[in-house]
Amino acid sequence: MAVSDTVFAGSIPDVYDEYLVPLIFEHYAQDMAQRVLAGGPAQILETAAGSGVVTRLLADGMPEDAHLLTTDLNQPMLDRNAARLPARPGLRFQQADALALPCDNASFDVVCCQFGVMFFPDRVKGYREALRVLKPGGTFVFNAWDAIAENLFAQAVTEKVSALFPEDPPVFMARTPHGYHDAAAIAADVRSAGFERCQLKTVAAESTASSARAVAVAFCQGTPLRNELEARDGMSLAEITDAVEAELITRFGIGVVRAPMQAHVVVAQKA
Repeated sequence: MAVSDTVFAGSIPDVYDEYLVPLIFEHYAQDMAQRVLAGGPAQILETAAGSGVVTRLLADGMPEDAHLLTTDLNQPMLDRNAARLPARPGLRFQQADALALPCDNASFDVVCCQFGVMFFPDRVKGYREALRVLKPGGTFVFNAWDAIAENLFAQAVTEKVSALFPEDPPVFMARTPHGYHDAAAIAADVRSAGFERCQLKTVAAESTASSARAVAVAFCQGTPLRNELEARDGMSLAEITDAVEAELITRFGIGVVRAPMQAHVVVAQKA
């Protein structure tokens, strides 16, 4: 994983929230929120919360006396998240590394992480932290993208930018968001961390956008792929985005565009 893969700064959080969240995250966020809230938890921890698509659903759906601690490694993403929600009792935001949580042992009923584990430099360590802060019988819910070949918008963008820079292809999407996709390996990591029960389900869905332009902006300007693109010589970010849009129109058409996407949903329980 490149150093720039975990940098969500500048205008990335705003573009991410406006374009990428409705494109690929909302469907899985609804699924996650339902799983987290199913047991009526009193204490919830969200790690790698990003701009807050899951946070908003949890805040709206959790019991009035419940508490939600929302964390992210990147303060700009956490700021965007907090700005989208009115202050309310029981809702806190704190910058934190999911591999070194500033939380007491056995303090949460549920820990959840929406598409964040792919960014962990040591996934087993991150899972052990979730296990540590969970109460006995507590639940860890997370998801991870399947292979990029099962996520056609991400694949198309990656193939186009790689063709634009063949000597040094920008492959952030394949390397990190879609780089941790082996279901058996994920389940093995969860068990290695100490969780005795682990259920993994692969969930297919459809990604929809108002236009190819929206998809191009989402990936090229609203993810750390932008950091790679801006580091390349010869083309501006605007020119690259235009080229990706043209490629997406060729593949998916004009107007509303749709493509398959797929992810693994994991539910692990502490003994």
